[in-house]
Amino acid sequence: QLSLFRFTVKRPLSTSHSSVDSKEVKKFQLLAHKWWDEEGEYAALHSMNDIRVPFIRDTLLSMTSNYHLGNPLSGIKILDVGCGGGLLSEPLGRLGASVTGIDPVEDNIRIADRHKSFDPVLAKRIQYKSSSLEEIVEESMETFDVIVASEVVEHVADLEMFIKCCSQVLKPEGSLFITTINKTQLSYVLGIVVAEKIMGIVPEGTHEWEKFVPPEELEHVLESNGFSVKTVNGMLYNPLLGSWGWMESTSLNYAVHAVKSGARGRSHPTDAPSETDIQQRSATAGTA
Repeated sequence: QLSLFRFTVKRPLSTSHSSVDSKEVKKFQLLAHKWWDEEGEYAALHSMNDIRVPFIRDTLLSMTSNYHLGNPLSGIKILDVGCGGGLLSEPLGRLGASVTGIDPVEDNIRIADRHKSFDPVLAKRIQYKSSSLEEIVEESMETFDVIVASEVVEHVADLEMFIKCCSQVLKPEGSLFITTINKTQLSYVLGIVVAEKIMGIVPEGTHEWEKFVPPEELEHVLESNGFSVKTVNGMLYNPLLGSWGWMESTSLNYAVHAVKSGARGRSHPTDAPSETDIQQRSATAGTA
């Protein structure tokens, strides 16, 4: 989700290894009550679930032959970093996963907690915590089977530190899923000028183009921190239909699946699950 993870380089006399931008905190706090308005500022994130949830589910199912019909992610511990109001945590919980959602904005966690409380099943499967990733590293070393960081890395101040922390809290052979925005002229025009300033698809000031991450850079950081990149898929949002789809080009949005060292096998880096695969697996494994 849209999030505010900020990482600083250690400095002499520094009392904190992680900081959150206070201006961004205020901005997201003002929007916290809008998380579950499907027609509001976060409409594009709601509709992104239509492709990111099956992508996560089907990728994980392709790595195991042992899953529970109806609860295909049962027994899998997922960390949702920058969970916002819980837009991605909830569907993953419905698929049977045990989900921990963290976000440094307390209002986001309050909203997420309140929303999950309406569903007794989710209330048991999901726990939320107001925290940065760095703050939970010590207590959560090699704890999670899966980490999801959706629309987060374009907000971090230190990408290397962020990926290193992901590796530390993932179990060996654990999976990391990232969705983010490429740093191209097209992403500036469509992602900021059109999406924020003209159409208002996302709140103005949400993104800084300078912080967008090219897939080549993300792959390099992942591989230098012990990950094997398995999949890089382009994503495209159609604002007229309010829907997302997969595409070959990664010039705008893209999704990455990487596996922490020790994993076996390697699929083609642009090996996206086809619509047929997703439909077939949806029929047998339950849908979000």
